[in-house]
Amino acid sequence: MKEIVSWDAIELSRAIADRDVSCVEVMEAYLEHIGTVNPHVNAIVATQDPEISLRQARERDEQLRQGRHLGWMHGFPHAVKDLTEADGLPWTEGSPVHKDRVAQQDALFVKRIKSAGAVVIGKTNTPEFGLGSHTYNSVWGTTGNAYDPSRTAGGSSGGAASALALRMLPVADGSDYMGSLRNPAAFNNVLGMRPSWGLVPSPGFSTQLSTAGPMARTATDLAWLLSVMAGPDEGAPLGGAEEGGRFRESLEGGDFRGARIAWVGDWGGRLATEPGVLEVCRSSFAAFEALGCEVTEARPDFPLEEIWRAFLTWRGLANLERHSLYGNPETRGRMKPEAVWEIERALELGVLDVAAAADSRDRWFAALTEFLAGHDYILAPAAQVFPFDKEVHWPERVGGRRMDTYHRWMETVVPWTLAGVPAIAMPAGFGADGLPMGVQLIGRHGGDFGLLRLAHAYERETRWVERTLPALLG
Repeated sequence: MKEIVSWDAIELSRAIADRDVSCVEVMEAYLEHIGTVNPHVNAIVATQDPEISLRQARERDEQLRQGRHLGWMHGFPHAVKDLTEADGLPWTEGSPVHKDRVAQQDALFVKRIKSAGAVVIGKTNTPEFGLGSHTYNSVWGTTGNAYDPSRTAGGSSGGAASALALRMLPVADGSDYMGSLRNPAAFNNVLGMRPSWGLVPSPGFSTQLSTAGPMARTATDLAWLLSVMAGPDEGAPLGGAEEGGRFRESLEGGDFRGARIAWVGDWGGRLATEPGVLEVCRSSFAAFEALGCEVTEARPDFPLEEIWRAFLTWRGLANLERHSLYGNPETRGRMKPEAVWEIERALELGVLDVAAAADSRDRWFAALTEFLAGHDYILAPAAQVFPFDKEVHWPERVGGRRMDTYHRWMETVVPWTLAGVPAIAMPAGFGADGLPMGVQLIGRHGGDFGLLRLAHAYERETRWVERTLPALLG
């Protein structure tokens, strides 16, 4: 049982395809492991009846006996982030407003994951409406960190990251607006990837900043889950044209000698950071240099404060989708204060504010494109603090500075979100208290495969995920 849950996802996939292990054996192993570990961290919520999961696993075994192998996730237990619809399961978004809501359909990427053979066994926990990089809500409770359950798992994909680190899932999906695939990965010593905007399609004519993406314990697993989630769809007119199959190619063989990596750090002191964070992040330089990369400190020529102001406008506009909840006094009273703040701030915006934010976004993308003409990759901290006490909603002071919003302490992720470029959060090591920290590796728009190749090479140099296991794994 323990051996099965310890396998990387690609190993598990091969074992199932080769009939070395049955889908029922896999499901039994994971359900037993979840039952033992999950009570310590509350990462997986809204689980379906185990008998249903086992019945679906038996169906997967029967398909294999008939020569039908659905895809690389055939027989995988999978849990979907609770911001996303998964047919027949609760879809609360962590909000008491939706605590009794059950999804009536699958989101697009969930359909793709099921089509690749996965069995959806439940949901992973998230903060209310995905707001804030700390996973707590009044519906399911708080998710603990895999390395210290008294600390935060980050957010908003905190349940996914904690479950991954504790081997309760082979891979996990997440979504990212303000680092929600990156901050939890850093806090739990796993990998999270925000793909180039449009690579994982979403319906409609939205130009907002959020995107779904993969989380995993290896770069190869990350790429293979991305291969399922990515690719065009006729219902997503703004999605990219690149097919997901590209990401099933081998990540081996990349030559990074002479690759130029710009370290932005704390943007010359502009970002408040907890003591020790930058030191852990800088320790990653040695692995890149061992690969032949050149790491130098450099930053794009663009005001960080303007990026922040533009981001706040875009984020406010995104939260207006919940204006009907805000407009009803009864439901407004049950919404978290941060959600109310976002909507009220957005309601104060004028047309010229929106136009200015759109102009800033365009000029920032142009400046970043110019910067990346002289650098191949960018390296940045994946968070500005180490995992904090999970009873604290958000850090009000960082490095002696007061945070003026509930999410200012995660500003390090904002520039790359606003530009829509790919970013992978990877483990960088542990602080003095034994808590994980990570770095963001950022590439050019559309350069997702090359970014994954460098992440894979870095992973082989460092081996953080396998070197330092959570104590709950014994």
